[in-house]
Amino acid sequence: MIWLLSITLLLYAILIIALSVGFTKTPYFKYSYTHTKTAFSIVIPFRNEANNLPFLLDSIHSLKYPKELVEFIFVDDDSSDNSVAIINNYQLPYSFKLLKNIRTSVSPKKDAIATAILKTTNNWIITTDADCVLPKKWLSTLDAFIQEKHPKMVVAPVNYNAKNTLLAQFQLLDFMSMQGTTIGGFGIQFPFLCNGANLAYQKDVFLQLNGFKGNDTIASGDDIFLFEKFINHQKESVLYLKSEEATVTTFPVKTWTDLIQQRKRWAAKTSNFNSFKVKLIGLLILVTNTIILPFWWTNSLKAMFFVFAVKMGIDLLLLIPTMRFFKHTNKFIKWYLFASFLYPFFSVYIVILSLTTKYSWKGRRFKK
Repeated sequence: MIWLLSITLLLYAILIIALSVGFTKTPYFKYSYTHTKTAFSIVIPFRNEANNLPFLLDSIHSLKYPKELVEFIFVDDDSSDNSVAIINNYQLPYSFKLLKNIRTSVSPKKDAIATAILKTTNNWIITTDADCVLPKKWLSTLDAFIQEKHPKMVVAPVNYNAKNTLLAQFQLLDFMSMQGTTIGGFGIQFPFLCNGANLAYQKDVFLQLNGFKGNDTIASGDDIFLFEKFINHQKESVLYLKSEEATVTTFPVKTWTDLIQQRKRWAAKTSNFNSFKVKLIGLLILVTNTIILPFWWTNSLKAMFFVFAVKMGIDLLLLIPTMRFFKHTNKFIKWYLFASFLYPFFSVYIVILSLTTKYSWKGRRFKK
């Protein structure tokens, strides 16, 4: 048991060290004024988001970008609340379209994005979510990055606005580890994660790659499977925009039940990744969290705390620079202690549930 634990922790440490080096190597992009010229079509699917839409719409109103270069396309996925009325009654300074989702697959969100893209005017598509808040220089920074780097897909940061509670901070730490992993992967020339809440790509390449075709039997993954297609098509044209000005903010879920359903949905798509290396990384993380659990029942408290302390120390190598970038350095260590002890149990539990049960998403039930 000890030798297996030692090898696993060594491999895990190598992974985290590589990602932390990659995080540092991924350059910051500092926005500086240029003559704006990129036209964007921003796609926002929604379903029963009446509580969140006012925050999103206010942030859209505050954007600093030429109105003639932007259109917003909202896609209603069968909302039963007053989400549609909120959008129609809001005086947006930009042109927008409000569409009804056209269902063609088992994935409502992929259908919504595909529905919108067929109606877009511009070649650059940006996807975000209805529970997000957009920074003022979001589009200006994207435009400057596109003009300078000439990418075909841009992956950009997503932050959490988290309250000072165990549930919110647990989600924040978990989400920050994913954001750090995303950035670190780009830094070591092995990009393998993204987030559809802040993702931009060229429409003509999307159509050339047949959009979501090939993974439209999977309910989730509107971001990661499309990302894989772009990577396989032309890896060097998929870039990460490491910039505070381009960081979209969203919110943690409000209950442990919602968190379990969300994480089940995220875990369910892991087995469908195309990359064998990415699957190995997921397996290593799962094995690491699983193998340390027996130490909770050991007769030696020293052994238990030593194993957890080693893993916590390894994780901090990537978590600290990530928390600094996203400006979450205040008091996170206190929550980190709780989260680190809870996370192995939680992650293994989620994997088991994702393999054995359906998950709920926006009031619907989906298979793995």
